[in-house]
Amino acid sequence: MPAAPVTVRGHQGMVVMMRFLRREGMFCRTCALASFRDMQADTMVMGWWGPLSVFITPFTLLANLSTLSGIRRIPEPATAGFRPPLDPGKPVFRRPAGVLALIPLCLVGLVMVAIPLLLIIGLVVGPSHGSDSGYSTDSSVGYPTLTVGSCARNATDWPAQDLRPESCDSPSAELRVYAPANDSCASGDYVAYMGYSKDDDTGLCLRPLKGHTLPHR
Repeated sequence: MPAAPVTVRGHQGMVVMMRFLRREGMFCRTCALASFRDMQADTMVMGWWGPLSVFITPFTLLANLSTLSGIRRIPEPATAGFRPPLDPGKPVFRRPAGVLALIPLCLVGLVMVAIPLLLIIGLVVGPSHGSDSGYSTDSSVGYPTLTVGSCARNATDWPAQDLRPESCDSPSAELRVYAPANDSCASGDYVAYMGYSKDDDTGLCLRPLKGHTLPHR
């Protein structure tokens, strides 16, 4: 005495099978601590060996940490029982099982940190594409970014513009992109929407490739 109801859980992965373990009862602080350390150490070594067990084991270990906080609230034994209490033994991470378990724990921790970190980096950096045709895509404005010397085609009817970058060697290419001279394009050529430029503020000219003509404005 005093004693309190305590439930300590464990897990064992066996490649294609698994076992869910549980030890519960009315425990004094000493016996509850011994049960926690034994179950936690065994789970940290045997809990990982299965595809689903890799995900179940961390939650089992965290649930036991919550149980441990309850165990620590049990007062120290004041009245002897009819048999000696269990031996708590060494803390989990001072046992060989706890030291070995640091390897899978670190790997799981790295994965849990790496996945959201990569997602954040992907959102911040955004997609970037390049090819021999000399263009990239600027996802912030929704327009493909055309560069001087690259080629494109218009996927809609003029004078509306839905310009798609194309390799200049492609039979689908209709237009060559060039920089305006004296802020104006040659007669008969089109001015691309500014959203197609890299800085969204520069006019680019569109000249039909051989065999293609632009409709009159």
